[in-house]
Amino acid sequence: MSRTTTMTVRLGGALSDFVSANVGDDGSYENVSEYIRDLIRRDKERAEAEAFNRLKAELTHAFAAPEETYKPLTAAEVIARNRA
Repeated sequence: MSRTTTMTVRLGGALSDFVSANVGDDGSYENVSEYIRDLIRRDKERAEAEAFNRLKAELTHAFAAPEETYKPLTAAEVIARNRA
């Protein structure tokens, strides 16, 4: 079950003007909450894409290494290495 959290954000000056320009009859969003939710979703997608790209780069590098450089590792060793 999802929960709803109410947050208060204070914006002034240029940030407030920018949000106002994107909300209402002249903007792309009906209200500020809709705009903020979309920004958060986009930021979440960006963070997930960055994590995926880091993993992809690491795997690409690993698979490009010669097989003789591979060494067996236990799950505990992998976990310990990733914590470091």
